[in-house]
Amino acid sequence: MNKLYPSAQAATADIKDGAVLMSGGFGLCGNPENLILALRDHGVKGLSIISNNCGTTEHGLGVLLQNGQVAKMTSSYVGENKEFERQYLSGELEVELVPQGTLAERIRAGAAGIPAFFTATGVGTQVSEGGLPMRYADDGSVAKASPKKEVRAFGGRDYVMETALVADFAIVRAHKADTQGNLVFRKTARNFSPMMCGAAKVTIVEAEHIVEPGEIDPDQVHVPGVYVQRLIKGEHYEKWIEQRTVRPRA
Repeated sequence: MNKLYPSAQAATADIKDGAVLMSGGFGLCGNPENLILALRDHGVKGLSIISNNCGTTEHGLGVLLQNGQVAKMTSSYVGENKEFERQYLSGELEVELVPQGTLAERIRAGAAGIPAFFTATGVGTQVSEGGLPMRYADDGSVAKASPKKEVRAFGGRDYVMETALVADFAIVRAHKADTQGNLVFRKTARNFSPMMCGAAKVTIVEAEHIVEPGEIDPDQVHVPGVYVQRLIKGEHYEKWIEQRTVRPRA
């Protein structure tokens, strides 16, 4: 029942080239920074990553992108990262853009074993009609575009079918965990991480605080330990922001 691993390197050692990876966090908040750095050092290539965004050029998942380890990103927000822009427009990176609420629900559906669902979000746009550039060619033309999706009417309103998302591995950061893997998240770090824990074959968690079983009130557990396979103690966290705006004085 003790799921503690000695290091982030040990916990991620079997992630292979071409793996599908979910990564928790919201912007630069709640990123699994120790696990990301371990993957960078491990040198695994061709990753398909599902995450709300890809960090900034220097922080978060941007570390893996800058190191040439990411083949595809499935995200809802792709700003604040110049290297992301460069790789996408040059054809080095495939990108699947997903509305943010739809992204969360596709992950939740994957965790629940629901293969697909219908939503009104995106109906009548390129989200449902297809044609969003996913990968560019060297000459700037679109090498791969998003496909047209099924649209069906329910109660007189159109809805588009979205498929569930699942992954080989999920890497997430919790505020607190016990050694059996029961997790507590803090504020916006909770937005995507809990459902990712259920949507991956193997969930690897780094926690800021690790306690003994029984020290977390069962009513406060956000993710039960049954969804967690590996756990490490996270260290050396910094509070980054994506963009600082300075307003001129009146």
